[in-house]
Amino acid sequence: MDSEAGAYRNPAKSLGVVYGDLSTSPLYVYRSTFAEDIQHSETNEEIFGVLSFVFWTLTLVPLLKYVFIVLRADDNGEGGTFALYSLLCRHARVNFLPSSQVADEDLSEYKKDGARLSPKTSFGSRLKSTLERHRVLQRLLLVLALIGTCMVIGDGILTPSISVFSAVSGLELSMAKEHHKYVEVPVACVVLIGLFALQHYGTHRVGFLFAPVVVLWLFCISAIGLYNIFHWNPHVYKALSPYYMYKFLRKTQRGGWMSLGGILLCITGSEAMFADLGHFSQLSIQIAFTSVVYPSLILAYMGQAAYLSKHHGQDHNYRIGFYVSVPEKLRWPVMGIAILAAVVGSQAIITGTFSIIKQCSSLGCFPRVKIVHTSSKIHGQIYIPEINWILMALCLAVTIGFRDTKSLGNASGLAVITVMLVTTCLMSLVIVLCWHQSVVVAIAFVFFFGTIEALYFSASLVKFLEGAWVPIALAFIFLIVMCVWHFGTLKKYEYDVQNKVSINWLMSLGPSLGFVRVPGIGLVHTELVSGIPAIFSHFVTNLPAFHQVLVFLCVKSVPVPHVGPEERFLVGHIGPREYRLYRCIVRYGYRDIHKDDMEFENDLVCSIAEFIRTGGAGPCSASEDNSKDEDKMTVVGTSVTHADGIQMSEDDVDDIGVAGSSMREIRSPPLIKPRKKRVRFIVPESPKIDMAACEELRELMVAREAGVAYILGHSYVRAKQGSSFLRKMVINIGYDFLRRNCRAPINALSAPHASTLEVGMVYPI
Repeated sequence: MDSEAGAYRNPAKSLGVVYGDLSTSPLYVYRSTFAEDIQHSETNEEIFGVLSFVFWTLTLVPLLKYVFIVLRADDNGEGGTFALYSLLCRHARVNFLPSSQVADEDLSEYKKDGARLSPKTSFGSRLKSTLERHRVLQRLLLVLALIGTCMVIGDGILTPSISVFSAVSGLELSMAKEHHKYVEVPVACVVLIGLFALQHYGTHRVGFLFAPVVVLWLFCISAIGLYNIFHWNPHVYKALSPYYMYKFLRKTQRGGWMSLGGILLCITGSEAMFADLGHFSQLSIQIAFTSVVYPSLILAYMGQAAYLSKHHGQDHNYRIGFYVSVPEKLRWPVMGIAILAAVVGSQAIITGTFSIIKQCSSLGCFPRVKIVHTSSKIHGQIYIPEINWILMALCLAVTIGFRDTKSLGNASGLAVITVMLVTTCLMSLVIVLCWHQSVVVAIAFVFFFGTIEALYFSASLVKFLEGAWVPIALAFIFLIVMCVWHFGTLKKYEYDVQNKVSINWLMSLGPSLGFVRVPGIGLVHTELVSGIPAIFSHFVTNLPAFHQVLVFLCVKSVPVPHVGPEERFLVGHIGPREYRLYRCIVRYGYRDIHKDDMEFENDLVCSIAEFIRTGGAGPCSASEDNSKDEDKMTVVGTSVTHADGIQMSEDDVDDIGVAGSSMREIRSPPLIKPRKKRVRFIVPESPKIDMAACEELRELMVAREAGVAYILGHSYVRAKQGSSFLRKMVINIGYDFLRRNCRAPINALSAPHASTLEVGMVYPI
């Protein structure tokens, strides 16, 4: 995100993204609650009890827990389940990223919020050492984060279904009861297909409509709520007393407990406030929620309760929804606004699903997918084609399969409350390890909020056969995919580490490495951060020549959301300078944008040139892990970060002047045949560089003019002989299937196919 640093926050367009899901919950909460388990009687104890539960649930969970506590646990401005896991990975060495380095801890975002400070409490220190010592606990922590992630993906399937279906359900008041279901489902499916079909255009094209739609919707439900309160029952505010919750449970008993699965839908979208923190500042979310969203939702629920308290004897499964409380003359306009609001809320969760899958893929927990950045100005606007069509198919399947808000509500409720429980568990660790608070504070947090969420979770889980099985099945499938991919990737990396080529072997070949060096730059893609990959020896033993400049390129993710352009590259020599072998480690955060091939190539060449000019005397030229074959690496920024350093120009060189008298040119030697492209470096006059560095820069220029070739390994992974049946199933069937059907590394690098050479190799792991 080099060019977009600081441009990814856009409050005006993000209001709809943050609150779209939460604001549409009045469409289906009462209908889902009174679907079957409880009846609306003339005593009004049920409706007042439900209103009391809704009020206190909204107050305690979204307002108190998320707005005033969880939002403070941001990862350098980013939120969500993986943000909490990333925080824990930085404060304790519990991450499973195989390519992690000590140098990563020197990143500016890594060191924020006291990440390298030890916990102040003795319990915190013991907890940290216990987590770092036991791999089983680290795996459990990763699985917990993945479960939360899988439930978010499940929510991305269920929320559009229930939101759009509930918005369209207003048609039931305009036609016969036995006919409206034949219209609702097709209309909902058409809206959903249109929603997913437009995803590839990006939300930035219609983002300017999001905030007005949500504001208009909040105004509508609050105005209708006020009208119903004053017109039907001005004393409905008394039901906000927690005493009505006691009366409700005393009268309804088991039925009331089971109906909590519908009540919890009032907090659907609370996690989105935290997950979309990167688009909206913490203070803005707090002000907007407390002053606009929260009062509007409370008025909406109170208004519905006031209307229902004066209207008894209606078919509870037919006329207890949202639209029955809307004045008849306003129903059609309100339904139009509701459909737009449901689309905005669905867009929010779909965008969040794309974002969290990108994070998982960056951290090696999801197969490689095609990431399309739909906006060059707004950070985080991405589109994933494969995931989009999978979500659409599953969304249509559950809509057509259930055809009612009751089952959809049961399914959505379990997904929502599971994510919240995961957040509560991770937050307890953040309180101790990251905030350095007493264990008493963490226990109080878990006990208070965990008890509330466990109550709702139990009420949702008991509806397993009535729809709640859907998020469990979806989460199980996605969890299997993530675990298999992570396991296979980890074992493949371990094989690379164990079979890497000795640098002594490389040195024994001499400066020419025993082969003909042809013009050009060869980028040998590897996941190793040290040593020579086995794929290289396989390559040189099968081809008689390779490039005059070889760069062992490692593109990796680190557990921070963003890596600044000034810290993007780690560059070092492999062997003596005359070998022209370099190692370049390119570091990205899990929310960063990977550049296209031409811009990336220019940044890479400029970083190597700057490394040559400075002689490796950068801010971080320290050995990693003290390994004997480890190379000293220097932090080098992208070309835009060292304007006073080497500048590179290509093609139209006559139009680019030398920047002042303090700069001088290094030109490549003339060739007999014309070059397709001319490259030159403009080097500062001070400090002076030696002749060896000048010669090295000239060779780099000649190589850049000749072109860049990408050398990629094409791995065939198989389980070792003697492996268990389960391991063979996971590696030979599961991981191999995912590897063959996911995006190849060439797509992740944006490497042009014409400049790519793949080398096949079997990995017995």
